Amino acid sequence: MKIVATAAALLVAFAAQAFAQDAPKQPRNNDRGPGVLSLLPKDAMTEHTLTTPNGALAYTTTAGTLDLFDQSGERSAAIFYTAYVVKPKAGEKRPLTFVFNGGPGAASAFLHLGLIGPRVADFGPQARDGAAAKLVDNPSSWLAYTDLVMIDPVGTGWSRAAKGDDAKNFQSVRGDAQSIAKAIALYVAHNDRGASPKFLLGESYGGFRAVKVARALQTDQGIVINGIVAVSPLLEGSLAFRGTRFPLGAALQLPSLTAAELERKKAFTRDALAAAEKFAMTEYLTTLAGPAPKGEAADKFYGRVAQMTGLPLDMVTRSRGFVADLYVKNSDVRQGNVVSPYDATFAVPDPFPEADSARNDDPVLDGYVRALGGLFAGYARNELGFKTEMTYTLLASDISRHWDWEGAGGSVGNASVSSDIRELLAINPSFKIAIANGLSDMVTPYGVSRYVVDHLPPLADGRVTLMTYRGGHMFYLDPASRQAFSKEIKTFYVGIE
Repeated sequence: MKIVATAAALLVAFAAQAFAQDAPKQPRNNDRGPGVLSLLPKDAMTEHTLTTPNGALAYTTTAGTLDLFDQSGERSAAIFYTAYVVKPKAGEKRPLTFVFNGGPGAASAFLHLGLIGPRVADFGPQARDGAAAKLVDNPSSWLAYTDLVMIDPVGTGWSRAAKGDDAKNFQSVRGDAQSIAKAIALYVAHNDRGASPKFLLGESYGGFRAVKVARALQTDQGIVINGIVAVSPLLEGSLAFRGTRFPLGAALQLPSLTAAELERKKAFTRDALAAAEKFAMTEYLTTLAGPAPKGEAADKFYGRVAQMTGLPLDMVTRSRGFVADLYVKNSDVRQGNVVSPYDATFAVPDPFPEADSARNDDPVLDGYVRALGGLFAGYARNELGFKTEMTYTLLASDISRHWDWEGAGGSVGNASVSSDIRELLAINPSFKIAIANGLSDMVTPYGVSRYVVDHLPPLADGRVTLMTYRGGHMFYLDPASRQAFSKEIKTFYVGIE
């Protein structure tokens, strides 16, 4: 999900309702009227059972839309969602987690079919073959401990603005957060979930979005979130995207490059990675920040960086140790491959070996994971009963290109939610956040997440957790990492009242 992101909806007060957690109310079947929204069918409800390690889990699925209205009372957009609800045991208060991906411009199918849903994508024996992709049951589904509502922001999935020209109203940091917050408030109200513990799960820009939505929910909708799970999140754009110019950014990214090289050599250990982390924040950082080393000191320093990253020594020397821009094209150049910044362990043959820099589609983002769009469209039609002629938009690149970053100075490189996280922790004493990163992700390096967590004030103690897993930006596509993450995150929900 490219880190690059959706309108000022009519904001109405939400009054908490009595708690009732039987199956959701029968969906409303509104007349969609003319235009693109007329292609959206009536909401569909189906019953299913999932076999888990703890026995069979019966659940109700709703695939449908939530309508947003403007100040004139006209429908401004319809937001597509998929909800999974388990009938609670007597006296049980099941948490409710709202889920979205990032981009900006990504639909929720990544997390939906890659990590948490009752059905999960199987990409073949090597876990990387889009042509072989199929859906299988997911015994590690988070549905075992939380009800789930997958949300597609306007312009993604089957969510659309009523009028094409109005789509821009949803393509900004503020407009996006307000529209998602409104959709969440509508779902809570329609399904009597006011008393449920509520969580947000977002990936990539979705992690940034989750923080902004939590603030919008509290300010505009009167809904206080219990916690956020942020997967490979954008937290500090200046640290994540300036590793080619500034020493600190480069130092925070170096361990991810080292993790990928260790995987390539089949030499990965946590101890080896810890040594790389220490070097990155000491000798590497101070050397980059100072004058270029010379003579024997230069040979030793650049040689170590080359050995850690697998890059040719002459390239490391010419770049003075700033290696992020070199990595995609040159880290596996001896094998004639290019790698993906979304997972630096994933290499494919270079389609343009004569070019000085990478000019191919991304092997992960534009490769096998694109199959998730077709998988979800077929799943929704054939298993969930949601049948439409509208194209399911997995990733809308136009949204990314035209995103309004507002207070971030018009650039993802200035985007930040560190202050928002501090405010949420200070204002809500029970609020907590879990951050999960893949070790070989170059887009949102785990070093940046660690830096942000390490620099939070004492009020964050015990309420902010950082978890890392082998793999890249979508580390959960690896079955072992998915199972480990799903098992570990369960403790995040335990004891919620």
